[in-house]
Amino acid sequence: MSTFLFRRRVLIPVGLSLCALLLGVGASQAGPATAATTSVAATAQPGQVPAVNWALSGQATAATSQPGGPPANAIDGNAATSWCTDSWPDTLTVNLGQVRDLDGIGITLDNASSAANVAISLAAQPGDWHVVPTARNIALDPGNPMYVALGQGSSLQSTPAQYAQIEVWDSGATPVCIGEFRLFGPDPAAANMMLGSDLSFTPQELAAGAVFTQNGVAGNPANITAENGAGWARLRLWVNPPAGYSDLASDLAFARTMKAAGLKLYLDLHYSDFWADPGKQCIPAGWPTTLAGLTAKVQSYTQQVISAFAAQGTPVDMVSIGNEITNGMLWSPSEETNWASFGCTGPGIGGLTWTSNTTATGWGNLAQLLKAGISGAQAGNPSGHRLLVAIHTDLGGNNAKAQAFYSNLEAQGVPFDVIALSYYPIYQGPLSTLRANVDELATQFGKPIVIAETEYSWTLANGDALGNDTWQASQLIDGYPASPGGQLSMLNDELSILAAVPDGLGAGMFYWAPEWIPGVSWAPDASPLGTPDDNETLFNFQGQALPSIGMFGNPVAICVRSNPYSSPCVIGS
Repeated sequence: MSTFLFRRRVLIPVGLSLCALLLGVGASQAGPATAATTSVAATAQPGQVPAVNWALSGQATAATSQPGGPPANAIDGNAATSWCTDSWPDTLTVNLGQVRDLDGIGITLDNASSAANVAISLAAQPGDWHVVPTARNIALDPGNPMYVALGQGSSLQSTPAQYAQIEVWDSGATPVCIGEFRLFGPDPAAANMMLGSDLSFTPQELAAGAVFTQNGVAGNPANITAENGAGWARLRLWVNPPAGYSDLASDLAFARTMKAAGLKLYLDLHYSDFWADPGKQCIPAGWPTTLAGLTAKVQSYTQQVISAFAAQGTPVDMVSIGNEITNGMLWSPSEETNWASFGCTGPGIGGLTWTSNTTATGWGNLAQLLKAGISGAQAGNPSGHRLLVAIHTDLGGNNAKAQAFYSNLEAQGVPFDVIALSYYPIYQGPLSTLRANVDELATQFGKPIVIAETEYSWTLANGDALGNDTWQASQLIDGYPASPGGQLSMLNDELSILAAVPDGLGAGMFYWAPEWIPGVSWAPDASPLGTPDDNETLFNFQGQALPSIGMFGNPVAICVRSNPYSSPCVIGS
């Protein structure tokens, strides 16, 4: 992730999924639901089965549709595209293809839609419709996600259904347009995904006196995320950063906290003294400035780092060889030590020069450095321990460039396990671009795909003196307002898209800096001090967990649980 001053930037039918096989984990199979309605606790538990929007794998039909607003738009995982009625009342029907256990429903009207009232029915067999008691007549506001519980109170209900129907009526001057009709249910195969957050700011925040709470109970972000279904956490590592920031000693100490919370470790090596991203990849001060010298240094440094984590009993489970290396890594000359004006010229040494969206030069140098880092990581990894190697770019929304990047690495013989992508919607486009990208990359490369960084705003307010990266409504994605509900809706849609990637290759998702609340600045000598991302966290400005802290679970249960401890989502009834 770049900071404010740097860059504005399927289930397999039987057995194990291909992703599970590649990651060396077991997968459970989701079959048709046969049980009667059962109770589902509204409190997330460690290791919970993630909830996805099963409508993504369904087929939608409608009585009528406006030109350009077909029924498929209502279940494509992207609230920015809509099905628009051509009459009222009108009906949209979704066939999931098999019976699924549903434990919640979500609806978002298009921003430009008329307000509407809807009723929702479910059926396990064709024609056997039963109106959802909590959805007999729900009033919807345009652009504002609403969640509908199956059941009442804190104990929700799980209902087996293959068909869902939403009846829409309104007599406004503009048509009713449904951006997304979501049918939530547990996905046992998704339990094998790498799910977590980048918690690199946690030691600094705690040192600065920040207090993090969920439902009024204080806790460490590592434990809070684990209690909400995360099985992993990500840590960045800088070579020689300013005092207090993510260096090896700090990461080693926090790795013990993470492992004690039951989290696996994803280490993000920056190969830089401070921030590295597509706009700068500076050689650490004191490192060699020749390709041969850097090759040897990258290998020895990486081996030293991986060995250090293993030696204290917290081995690294996945490592990124470089952070967002879309334009290569280890440019020359060496970086500056004035952290607030930090930067370097490039690309030089291991940098790439892109002459078009699909063509670049410099692959040989970059491949040599990556191979050195991978070799060092493997040498430092303890015998018998599974270490995944990820190559990380910021190309979550750019399929042509992503295909060119990873194709060239394969042509150079770079041995890596995981494609890691950054996906920030305000910079890299709507969810439709993400979905097309990950599906095509999975088909082309057959490798697990992880969203290594993502975030979205829960408010447009600012919690400190430094301006935010997202500060106005025009930066948002249609159908996802800057609200707790809008943030949660975006994140569950991302998770659902990954869970539906062909051959089960949607391998994981990490939220970036969920705990970077006001109190810790992006650089120690910046003016003004502050974070440009305090409105894109999973905690509010006071450190209270937002509903999105439970982003891997049932969104309806999450919203019910969060009220009144934090800003609630909108619950329909």
